[in-house]
Amino acid sequence: MSLSTEAKSHAEPSSEVATPTPPTGVKRFTMVGPGLITAATGVGAGDLVAALVAGTKYNMTFVWAIVLGAIIKFALNEGVGRWSLATGKTILQGWRSLGSWTTIYFGIYVVIWGFVYGAAGTSSAALASTAMFPQIPLWGWAIIHGLVAFGLVWMGRYQIFEKVMMWLTGFMFITVVGSAIFVFPTILDLVGGLVPRLPDGSLFYALGLIGGVGGSITMASYGYWIKEKKWSGRPWIPIMRFDSATAYIMTSIFTIALLIVGAGFLFGTGITIEGEKGLLALGELLGERFGEWVRWLFLLGFWSASFTSVLGVWNGVPYLFADFMRHLGKDREYEDPEPVKETSKWYRAFLIWLTFPPMLLLFLGKPVQLVIAYGVLGAVFMPFLAITLIWLLNSKRVASDMRSTWISNFILGASVALFLFLGYQELVKVLS
Repeated sequence: MSLSTEAKSHAEPSSEVATPTPPTGVKRFTMVGPGLITAATGVGAGDLVAALVAGTKYNMTFVWAIVLGAIIKFALNEGVGRWSLATGKTILQGWRSLGSWTTIYFGIYVVIWGFVYGAAGTSSAALASTAMFPQIPLWGWAIIHGLVAFGLVWMGRYQIFEKVMMWLTGFMFITVVGSAIFVFPTILDLVGGLVPRLPDGSLFYALGLIGGVGGSITMASYGYWIKEKKWSGRPWIPIMRFDSATAYIMTSIFTIALLIVGAGFLFGTGITIEGEKGLLALGELLGERFGEWVRWLFLLGFWSASFTSVLGVWNGVPYLFADFMRHLGKDREYEDPEPVKETSKWYRAFLIWLTFPPMLLLFLGKPVQLVIAYGVLGAVFMPFLAITLIWLLNSKRVASDMRSTWISNFILGASVALFLFLGYQELVKVLS
């Protein structure tokens, strides 16, 4: 193939036939789904802790950081979606076009990540369940969560998965925002938090909020989820953007609600929240102050945030692995004409890998070397995603009118610097 022919083939938009004309106006809300799934999956118990700690230590100072973080996650999500709709190719195919180094890194990372997350994610969801129903031990709840997620995804019905995720996300949103109402600050405090400020010693908290909430490997799964929705071709790009924007607006409101809980309930008290178990202690304090039903409201929100992460990973990451395996050993220009299916053997193989082998870690603990490898590889994933999106979306692989604008490039470029810094901090913590 000549260079000119190759460039032309890269620039051509997808030949896939789009589904009927995308809706406009208020009807667009009926299409919202994949973006909320992506955002909800990226919000886990660790993000709850980060927002609560920031509110506890610095009151409403970091509302601006949460808003900025939502803008960055939107830019990343929009980039993944635009690549998929403008080219008809998956993000894995895009990575392969950049060289074998991308797939080597991803292949090693996803296998180790899946094994460790399989235990960590289900354990996190089990914490809230154990607090509500202590008759079953934490390891038992972790196994139950893994099996429930496995069963829902194994059925191979995206529509069922999406409905469950939407209900859980809505429940998570209502319960956490509902908890925040009890300690709602004045409007002036809330608006004042939109003005960027960095109190002494607060830089890491601010950067953690900007980079952490709503961002994970499942952002790369967004393109597969929009294919399941039958969105195809350029006409669906406005819907994709609306879907992503709605999702990250809701995520920012959710995170600000957590900040409000930390600020309104714990700021100035000297009480600190440390780790995910600190969330359980906070639930106890809320129950003592406002009644047992508020404790349950908060714990249910904690559980919803944790379990949506598990369920989203169980459905989303196997797409990436299955796509990786079906192109493994093939020429870089090879394109499998069929979309990745939830019933494919490699999809289900990774689903099994996420669910059953990690159960051993619930009893044996996490091997030190595995945790180090997990931390090292994970620390560079978000900068890897941001850098490769800049590369792909400014190249001839995408038609000229679909390439990134200077605004998109600026935000993605800023996210690279942010994630590299956070990745460095993670490496220092893991290796020390």
